[in-house]
Amino acid sequence: MSTELTADEAAARLNPADTLGIPLGPGQPPAFLKALGQRTDWTDLRVYGALLAVGTELFSRANVHYLSGFFGPLERALGGAGADIEFTPADFRRFGPLLQRQSPRVMCTVATPPDAEGWCSLSLHAGGTVDELRRAGADPQRLLIVEISDSYPRTFGLGDQYRHALHVDEIDVLVPSTEAPLALPGPPPTDADKEIARHAVSFIRSGATLQTGIGSIPSQIATLLAEGDGGDYGLHSEMFTDGCMQLHRAGKVTNVAKGLYEGVSVTTFAFGTTDLYAWLDGNADVAFLPVEVVNSPEVIAANKNMVSINGALAVDIQGQVVADTINGTQFSGIGGAEDFVAGAGLELSDRSLICLPSTYEKDGALQSRIVPWFGPGAVITTPRHHVDVIVTEYGTAELEGRTVRERGHALAEIAHPQFRDELRAAADRAAKGRSPVV
Repeated sequence: MSTELTADEAAARLNPADTLGIPLGPGQPPAFLKALGQRTDWTDLRVYGALLAVGTELFSRANVHYLSGFFGPLERALGGAGADIEFTPADFRRFGPLLQRQSPRVMCTVATPPDAEGWCSLSLHAGGTVDELRRAGADPQRLLIVEISDSYPRTFGLGDQYRHALHVDEIDVLVPSTEAPLALPGPPPTDADKEIARHAVSFIRSGATLQTGIGSIPSQIATLLAEGDGGDYGLHSEMFTDGCMQLHRAGKVTNVAKGLYEGVSVTTFAFGTTDLYAWLDGNADVAFLPVEVVNSPEVIAANKNMVSINGALAVDIQGQVVADTINGTQFSGIGGAEDFVAGAGLELSDRSLICLPSTYEKDGALQSRIVPWFGPGAVITTPRHHVDVIVTEYGTAELEGRTVRERGHALAEIAHPQFRDELRAAADRAAKGRSPVV
Protein backbone atom coordinates (compact mmCIF):
# COMPACT_ATOMS: atom_id res chain seq x y z
CA MET A 1 0.00 0.00 0.00
CA SER A 2 1.50 3.34 -1.06
CA THR A 3 2.02 6.20 1.37
CA GLU A 4 1.61 9.75 0.05
CA LEU A 5 4.28 12.17 1.31
CA THR A 6 5.56 15.61 0.40
CA ALA A 7 8.96 15.81 -1.28
CA ASP A 8 10.53 16.96 2.03
CA GLU A 9 8.90 14.12 3.95
CA ALA A 10 10.08 11.60 1.37
CA ALA A 11 13.61 13.01 1.49
CA ALA A 12 13.60 12.51 5.27
CA ARG A 13 13.11 8.77 4.71
CA LEU A 14 16.76 8.42 3.66
CA ASN A 15 19.40 7.78 6.31
CA PRO A 16 22.45 10.08 6.59
CA ALA A 17 24.49 7.10 5.38
CA ASP A 18 22.54 5.47 2.55
CA THR A 19 22.49 4.38 -1.10
CA LEU A 20 20.22 5.82 -3.79
CA GLY A 21 19.57 4.81 -7.39
CA ILE A 22 18.22 7.33 -9.91
CA PRO A 23 17.32 6.89 -13.59
CA LEU A 24 19.11 8.61 -16.43
CA GLY A 25 18.10 12.16 -17.37
CA PRO A 26 14.36 12.56 -17.96
CA GLY A 27 13.47 9.77 -15.52
CA GLN A 28 14.85 11.70 -12.54
CA PRO A 29 12.28 13.02 -10.00
CA PRO A 30 12.83 16.82 -9.80
CA ALA A 31 11.01 17.79 -6.60
CA PHE A 32 12.39 14.82 -4.67
CA LEU A 33 16.01 15.46 -5.72
CA LYS A 34 15.66 19.15 -4.90
CA ALA A 35 14.32 18.23 -1.46
CA LEU A 36 17.29 15.91 -0.90
CA GLY A 37 19.51 18.88 -1.73
CA GLN A 38 18.11 20.81 1.21
CA ARG A 39 19.51 18.27 3.68
CA THR A 40 22.98 18.90 5.09
CA ASP A 41 23.30 15.98 7.50
CA TRP A 42 24.77 13.42 5.10
CA THR A 43 27.59 11.26 6.45
CA ASP A 44 27.93 8.86 3.47
CA LEU A 45 25.31 9.06 0.72
CA ARG A 46 26.19 7.17 -2.47
CA VAL A 47 24.09 7.99 -5.54
CA TYR A 48 24.11 5.86 -8.71
CA GLY A 49 22.80 7.50 -11.88
CA ALA A 50 23.65 9.18 -15.20
CA LEU A 51 23.10 12.41 -17.15
CA LEU A 52 21.73 14.78 -14.53
CA ALA A 53 18.65 16.69 -15.67
CA VAL A 54 17.68 18.30 -12.35
CA GLY A 55 19.28 21.32 -10.70
CA THR A 56 19.75 20.36 -7.05
CA GLU A 57 22.17 21.20 -4.24
CA LEU A 58 22.44 17.51 -3.37
CA PHE A 59 25.65 16.82 -5.26
CA SER A 60 27.39 19.86 -3.81
CA ARG A 61 26.83 18.67 -0.22
CA ALA A 62 29.62 17.22 1.88
CA ASN A 63 29.72 13.42 2.08
CA VAL A 64 27.56 12.92 -1.02
CA HIS A 65 29.28 10.72 -3.62
CA TYR A 66 27.84 10.52 -7.13
CA LEU A 67 28.79 7.67 -9.48
CA SER A 68 27.63 8.61 -12.97
CA GLY A 69 27.49 6.47 -16.09
CA PHE A 70 27.14 9.49 -18.38
CA PHE A 71 28.33 13.08 -17.93
CA GLY A 72 26.18 15.96 -19.13
CA PRO A 73 26.51 19.73 -18.62
CA LEU A 74 25.47 19.50 -14.95
CA GLU A 75 28.04 16.79 -14.17
CA ARG A 76 30.76 18.78 -15.89
CA ALA A 77 29.82 21.95 -13.98
CA LEU A 78 29.65 20.12 -10.64
CA GLY A 79 32.97 18.40 -11.26
CA GLY A 80 34.58 21.72 -12.09
CA ALA A 81 33.21 23.15 -8.86
CA GLY A 82 34.77 20.35 -6.80
CA ALA A 83 31.80 18.05 -6.24
CA ASP A 84 32.54 14.37 -5.53
CA ILE A 85 31.61 12.91 -8.92
CA GLU A 86 33.21 9.87 -10.53
CA PHE A 87 32.62 8.30 -13.92
CA THR A 88 31.63 4.65 -14.26
CA PRO A 89 32.60 3.39 -17.73
CA ALA A 90 29.72 1.34 -19.10
CA ASP A 91 27.50 1.39 -22.12
CA PHE A 92 23.83 2.10 -21.48
CA ARG A 93 22.83 -1.54 -21.96
CA ARG A 94 24.89 -2.52 -18.90
CA PHE A 95 23.31 0.05 -16.56
CA GLY A 96 20.64 -2.44 -15.46
CA PRO A 97 22.99 -5.28 -14.40
CA LEU A 98 25.32 -2.77 -12.72
CA LEU A 99 22.45 -1.26 -10.74
CA GLN A 100 21.33 -4.72 -9.68
CA ARG A 101 24.85 -5.41 -8.42
CA GLN A 102 24.89 -2.11 -6.50
CA SER A 103 21.35 -2.77 -5.19
CA PRO A 104 20.71 0.71 -3.69
CA ARG A 105 18.48 0.65 -0.61
CA VAL A 106 16.38 3.46 -2.09
CA MET A 107 15.23 3.64 -5.71
CA CYS A 108 13.35 6.59 -7.18
CA THR A 109 11.82 7.76 -10.42
CA VAL A 110 9.30 10.21 -11.85
CA ALA A 111 6.01 8.97 -13.32
CA THR A 112 2.55 10.15 -14.25
CA PRO A 113 -0.39 9.96 -11.81
CA PRO A 114 -2.09 6.55 -11.79
CA ASP A 115 -4.75 5.79 -14.36
CA ALA A 116 -8.13 4.25 -13.48
CA GLU A 117 -6.45 0.85 -13.00
CA GLY A 118 -3.64 2.21 -10.82
CA TRP A 119 -0.85 2.22 -13.41
CA CYS A 120 1.66 5.11 -13.34
CA SER A 121 3.35 5.58 -16.72
CA LEU A 122 7.14 5.88 -16.54
CA SER A 123 6.81 8.68 -19.09
CA LEU A 124 10.08 9.71 -20.77
CA HIS A 125 12.39 6.96 -19.52
CA ALA A 126 12.44 3.16 -19.60
CA GLY A 127 16.21 2.77 -19.66
CA GLY A 128 18.02 0.41 -17.33
CA THR A 129 16.20 1.03 -14.04
CA VAL A 130 12.80 -0.60 -14.55
CA ASP A 131 13.71 -3.99 -13.10
CA GLU A 132 15.52 -2.48 -10.12
CA LEU A 133 12.57 -0.19 -9.37
CA ARG A 134 10.34 -3.25 -9.18
CA ARG A 135 12.85 -5.19 -7.07
CA ALA A 136 13.07 -2.31 -4.61
CA GLY A 137 9.28 -2.08 -4.38
CA ALA A 138 8.98 -5.80 -3.69
CA ASP A 139 11.68 -5.87 -0.99
CA PRO A 140 10.51 -4.82 2.51
CA GLN A 141 14.10 -3.86 3.37
CA ARG A 142 14.25 -1.38 0.50
CA LEU A 143 12.30 1.75 -0.45
CA LEU A 144 10.70 2.75 -3.76
CA ILE A 145 9.87 6.46 -4.04
CA VAL A 146 7.93 7.68 -7.08
CA GLU A 147 7.28 11.34 -7.80
CA ILE A 148 4.02 11.68 -9.73
CA SER A 149 3.42 14.74 -11.89
CA ASP A 150 0.76 15.39 -14.51
CA SER A 151 3.24 17.73 -16.21
CA TYR A 152 4.93 14.63 -17.65
CA PRO A 153 3.51 12.89 -20.75
CA ARG A 154 1.77 9.54 -20.41
CA THR A 155 3.62 7.15 -22.71
CA PHE A 156 3.39 3.44 -23.40
CA GLY A 157 5.42 0.27 -23.67
CA LEU A 158 4.43 -2.76 -25.71
CA GLY A 159 1.97 -5.31 -24.37
CA ASP A 160 2.12 -6.86 -20.92
CA GLN A 161 5.77 -7.88 -21.33
CA TYR A 162 6.93 -4.25 -21.65
CA ARG A 163 4.19 -2.30 -19.87
CA HIS A 164 6.35 0.78 -19.14
CA ALA A 165 4.46 1.54 -15.93
CA LEU A 166 4.50 0.87 -12.20
CA HIS A 167 1.37 -0.04 -10.29
CA VAL A 168 0.56 1.96 -7.18
CA ASP A 169 0.59 -1.31 -5.20
CA GLU A 170 4.30 -1.72 -6.05
CA ILE A 171 5.23 1.75 -4.78
CA ASP A 172 6.17 2.52 -1.17
CA VAL A 173 6.01 6.33 -1.32
CA LEU A 174 4.14 8.58 -3.74
CA VAL A 175 5.25 12.22 -3.97
CA PRO A 176 2.67 14.50 -5.68
CA SER A 177 4.36 17.15 -7.80
CA THR A 178 3.75 19.78 -10.45
CA GLU A 179 7.32 19.74 -11.78
CA ALA A 180 7.82 19.52 -15.57
CA PRO A 181 10.62 17.71 -17.43
CA LEU A 182 13.70 19.62 -18.49
CA ALA A 183 13.31 20.96 -22.03
CA LEU A 184 16.24 20.84 -24.45
CA PRO A 185 15.80 23.23 -27.39
CA GLY A 186 18.04 22.25 -30.29
CA PRO A 187 20.82 24.58 -31.48
CA PRO A 188 20.55 25.95 -35.03
CA PRO A 189 22.68 24.03 -37.56
CA THR A 190 25.94 25.49 -38.80
CA ASP A 191 26.95 25.47 -42.45
CA ALA A 192 29.19 22.48 -41.68
CA ASP A 193 26.28 20.66 -40.02
CA LYS A 194 24.15 21.19 -43.13
CA GLU A 195 26.87 19.78 -45.39
CA ILE A 196 27.41 16.79 -43.10
CA ALA A 197 23.68 16.06 -43.15
CA ARG A 198 23.59 16.34 -46.94
CA HIS A 199 26.33 13.71 -47.23
CA ALA A 200 24.75 11.47 -44.60
CA VAL A 201 21.30 11.23 -46.20
CA SER A 202 22.81 9.72 -49.33
CA PHE A 203 23.16 6.49 -47.30
CA ILE A 204 19.50 6.46 -46.21
CA ARG A 205 17.07 4.95 -48.68
CA SER A 206 13.33 4.49 -48.40
CA GLY A 207 12.33 1.78 -45.96
CA ALA A 208 15.45 2.17 -43.81
CA THR A 209 15.23 1.72 -40.05
CA LEU A 210 16.88 4.69 -38.32
CA GLN A 211 18.71 5.33 -35.08
CA THR A 212 19.74 8.87 -34.31
CA GLY A 213 20.68 11.05 -31.38
CA ILE A 214 20.33 14.63 -30.28
CA GLY A 215 22.12 17.64 -31.71
CA SER A 216 22.10 19.92 -34.72
CA ILE A 217 23.49 17.32 -37.17
CA PRO A 218 20.83 14.63 -36.48
CA SER A 219 18.19 17.36 -36.48
CA GLN A 220 19.34 18.58 -39.89
CA ILE A 221 19.37 15.00 -41.21
CA ALA A 222 15.76 14.64 -40.03
CA THR A 223 14.86 17.92 -41.76
CA LEU A 224 16.31 16.74 -45.08
CA LEU A 225 14.55 13.38 -44.81
CA ALA A 226 11.27 15.06 -43.89
CA GLU A 227 11.54 17.33 -46.93
CA GLY A 228 12.86 14.63 -49.27
CA ASP A 229 11.19 12.13 -51.57
CA GLY A 230 11.96 9.05 -49.47
CA GLY A 231 9.74 7.52 -46.82
CA ASP A 232 8.39 4.38 -45.18
CA TYR A 233 11.08 4.74 -42.53
CA GLY A 234 11.16 2.82 -39.31
CA LEU A 235 12.55 4.14 -36.04
CA HIS A 236 14.52 2.02 -33.56
CA SER A 237 16.53 4.51 -31.53
CA GLU A 238 17.85 4.63 -27.99
CA MET A 239 16.78 8.26 -27.80
CA PHE A 240 13.59 9.81 -29.22
CA THR A 241 14.12 13.42 -30.24
CA ASP A 242 12.40 16.34 -31.93
CA GLY A 243 13.90 15.09 -35.19
CA CYS A 244 12.08 11.78 -34.76
CA MET A 245 8.85 13.69 -34.14
CA GLN A 246 9.50 15.79 -37.24
CA LEU A 247 9.73 12.64 -39.38
CA HIS A 248 6.48 11.34 -37.90
CA ARG A 249 4.68 14.63 -38.54
CA ALA A 250 5.92 14.66 -42.14
CA GLY A 251 4.34 11.24 -42.68
CA LYS A 252 7.72 9.67 -43.37
CA VAL A 253 7.57 7.06 -40.59
CA THR A 254 5.38 4.00 -41.14
CA ASN A 255 7.32 1.27 -39.26
CA VAL A 256 5.86 -1.31 -41.63
CA ALA A 257 9.06 -2.85 -43.00
CA LYS A 258 11.34 -3.15 -39.98
CA GLY A 259 10.83 -6.86 -39.50
CA LEU A 260 10.75 -6.38 -35.72
CA TYR A 261 8.35 -4.43 -33.50
CA GLU A 262 6.52 -3.29 -36.61
CA GLY A 263 3.85 -0.63 -36.29
CA VAL A 264 5.61 1.41 -33.60
CA SER A 265 8.72 3.53 -33.22
CA VAL A 266 10.93 1.96 -30.57
CA THR A 267 12.93 3.94 -28.02
CA THR A 268 14.13 3.75 -24.43
CA PHE A 269 14.04 7.46 -23.47
CA ALA A 270 13.03 10.82 -24.91
CA PHE A 271 14.68 14.20 -24.52
CA GLY A 272 13.78 17.41 -26.33
CA THR A 273 11.45 20.38 -26.40
CA THR A 274 8.14 20.92 -24.65
CA ASP A 275 6.55 20.44 -28.09
CA LEU A 276 7.99 16.92 -28.20
CA TYR A 277 6.68 16.09 -24.74
CA ALA A 278 3.20 17.31 -25.64
CA TRP A 279 3.27 15.24 -28.86
CA LEU A 280 4.28 12.11 -26.95
CA ASP A 281 1.46 12.45 -24.41
CA GLY A 282 -1.01 9.64 -25.07
CA ASN A 283 0.75 8.72 -28.33
CA ALA A 284 0.78 4.94 -28.80
CA ASP A 285 2.83 5.22 -32.01
CA VAL A 286 5.98 5.27 -29.84
CA ALA A 287 6.89 2.30 -27.62
CA PHE A 288 9.28 2.78 -24.69
CA LEU A 289 11.16 -0.47 -24.07
CA PRO A 290 13.97 -1.30 -21.60
CA VAL A 291 17.45 -0.45 -22.83
CA GLU A 292 18.62 -4.07 -22.75
CA VAL A 293 16.07 -4.71 -25.51
CA VAL A 294 16.44 -1.51 -27.53
CA ASN A 295 20.25 -1.55 -27.48
CA SER A 296 20.81 -5.28 -27.93
CA PRO A 297 23.10 -5.69 -30.98
CA GLU A 298 21.11 -8.79 -31.97
CA VAL A 299 17.84 -6.82 -31.87
CA ILE A 300 19.41 -3.91 -33.75
CA ALA A 301 20.70 -6.28 -36.43
CA ALA A 302 17.25 -7.88 -36.76
CA ASN A 303 15.88 -4.59 -38.09
CA LYS A 304 15.88 -4.38 -41.87
CA ASN A 305 18.17 -1.85 -43.58
CA MET A 306 19.36 -0.41 -40.27
CA VAL A 307 21.16 2.94 -40.46
CA SER A 308 22.70 4.24 -37.24
CA ILE A 309 23.74 7.89 -36.98
CA ASN A 310 26.11 8.92 -34.20
CA GLY A 311 28.61 11.66 -33.43
CA ALA A 312 32.26 11.80 -32.42
CA LEU A 313 34.88 14.22 -31.14
CA ALA A 314 37.90 12.85 -33.03
CA VAL A 315 39.03 10.04 -35.35
CA ASP A 316 42.53 8.77 -36.16
CA ILE A 317 43.72 7.29 -39.48
CA GLN A 318 43.18 3.77 -38.16
CA GLY A 319 39.47 4.56 -37.78
CA GLN A 320 39.52 4.62 -33.99
CA VAL A 321 36.85 6.95 -32.59
CA VAL A 322 36.99 9.13 -29.48
CA ALA A 323 33.46 10.22 -28.65
CA ASP A 324 33.20 10.81 -24.90
CA THR A 325 36.49 12.34 -23.68
CA ILE A 326 38.61 15.39 -24.52
CA ASN A 327 42.35 14.95 -23.90
CA GLY A 328 41.51 12.08 -21.57
CA THR A 329 39.04 14.16 -19.52
CA GLN A 330 35.50 12.81 -19.30
CA PHE A 331 33.10 14.91 -21.36
CA SER A 332 30.00 12.76 -21.88
CA GLY A 333 29.66 8.99 -21.87
CA ILE A 334 29.51 5.84 -23.93
CA GLY A 335 25.73 5.56 -23.93
CA GLY A 336 24.44 3.29 -26.67
CA ALA A 337 26.61 4.52 -29.53
CA GLU A 338 28.88 1.49 -29.51
CA ASP A 339 25.92 -0.92 -29.43
CA PHE A 340 24.39 0.71 -32.50
CA VAL A 341 27.70 0.94 -34.35
CA ALA A 342 28.38 -2.75 -33.69
CA GLY A 343 24.78 -3.90 -34.12
CA ALA A 344 24.41 -2.20 -37.48
CA GLY A 345 27.56 -3.99 -38.68
CA LEU A 346 26.11 -7.49 -38.31
CA GLU A 347 24.18 -7.35 -41.61
CA LEU A 348 25.62 -6.36 -44.99
CA SER A 349 22.61 -4.16 -45.78
CA ASP A 350 23.09 -2.07 -42.62
CA ARG A 351 25.15 1.11 -42.39
CA SER A 352 26.68 2.95 -39.46
CA LEU A 353 27.44 6.65 -39.92
CA ILE A 354 29.68 8.55 -37.52
CA CYS A 355 29.36 12.30 -38.14
CA LEU A 356 31.63 15.13 -37.01
CA PRO A 357 32.89 18.52 -38.22
CA SER A 358 36.41 18.26 -39.62
CA THR A 359 37.87 20.96 -37.34
CA TYR A 360 37.55 22.95 -34.14
CA GLU A 361 39.30 26.04 -32.81
CA LYS A 362 41.62 26.08 -29.81
CA ASP A 363 43.26 29.30 -28.62
CA GLY A 364 42.38 30.88 -31.95
CA ALA A 365 44.10 28.17 -34.01
CA LEU A 366 42.38 25.69 -36.29
CA GLN A 367 42.70 22.06 -35.15
CA SER A 368 41.81 18.90 -37.06
CA ARG A 369 39.42 16.35 -35.58
CA ILE A 370 40.94 13.74 -37.92
CA VAL A 371 44.43 13.06 -36.58
CA PRO A 372 47.37 10.85 -37.59
CA TRP A 373 47.33 9.17 -34.18
CA PHE A 374 46.01 9.78 -30.69
CA GLY A 375 48.36 10.96 -27.97
CA PRO A 376 48.98 9.52 -24.49
CA GLY A 377 45.90 9.38 -22.29
CA ALA A 378 43.41 9.17 -25.15
CA VAL A 379 40.40 6.96 -24.39
CA ILE A 380 38.93 5.08 -27.36
CA THR A 381 35.14 4.85 -27.49
CA THR A 382 34.71 2.79 -30.66
CA PRO A 383 37.41 0.40 -31.93
CA ARG A 384 38.52 0.65 -35.52
CA HIS A 385 37.10 -2.75 -36.54
CA HIS A 386 33.52 -1.62 -35.79
CA VAL A 387 33.63 1.59 -37.83
CA ASP A 388 31.83 1.74 -41.18
CA VAL A 389 31.45 5.33 -42.49
CA ILE A 390 32.91 8.62 -41.24
CA VAL A 391 31.13 11.78 -42.42
CA THR A 392 32.42 15.36 -42.35
CA GLU A 393 31.39 18.48 -44.25
CA TYR A 394 33.92 17.47 -46.95
CA GLY A 395 32.36 14.10 -47.72
CA THR A 396 32.30 10.48 -46.60
CA ALA A 397 34.99 7.88 -45.94
CA GLU A 398 33.89 4.25 -46.11
CA LEU A 399 36.36 2.32 -43.98
CA GLU A 400 34.98 -1.20 -43.72
CA GLY A 401 37.20 -3.72 -45.53
CA ARG A 402 39.99 -1.21 -46.19
CA THR A 403 43.61 -1.47 -45.08
CA VAL A 404 45.01 1.02 -42.59
CA ARG A 405 46.79 2.90 -45.40
CA GLU A 406 43.61 3.01 -47.46
CA ARG A 407 41.63 4.18 -44.44
CA GLY A 408 44.09 6.96 -43.78
CA HIS A 409 43.94 8.21 -47.36
CA ALA A 410 40.13 8.07 -47.38
CA LEU A 411 39.99 10.04 -44.14
CA ALA A 412 42.50 12.58 -45.47
CA GLU A 413 40.10 13.32 -48.35
CA ILE A 414 37.36 14.40 -45.91
CA ALA A 415 39.67 16.32 -43.56
CA HIS A 416 40.20 20.06 -43.80
CA PRO A 417 42.62 20.72 -46.73
CA GLN A 418 45.17 22.25 -44.33
CA PHE A 419 45.76 18.84 -42.67
CA ARG A 420 45.50 16.42 -45.57
CA ASP A 421 49.20 16.08 -46.42
CA GLU A 422 50.24 15.05 -42.90
CA LEU A 423 47.39 12.53 -42.78
CA ARG A 424 48.41 11.00 -46.09
CA ALA A 425 52.02 10.78 -44.92
CA ALA A 426 50.96 9.05 -41.71
CA ALA A 427 48.79 6.64 -43.70
CA ASP A 428 51.77 5.72 -45.90
CA ARG A 429 53.92 5.09 -42.81
CA ALA A 430 51.18 2.80 -41.49
CA ALA A 431 51.24 0.57 -44.58
CA LYS A 432 51.95 -3.15 -44.11
CA GLY A 433 51.03 -3.05 -40.44
CA ARG A 434 53.60 -0.45 -39.40
CA SER A 435 53.08 2.34 -36.89
CA PRO A 436 52.18 5.80 -38.24
CA VAL A 437 53.89 7.49 -35.29
CA VAL A 438 57.05 9.43 -36.10
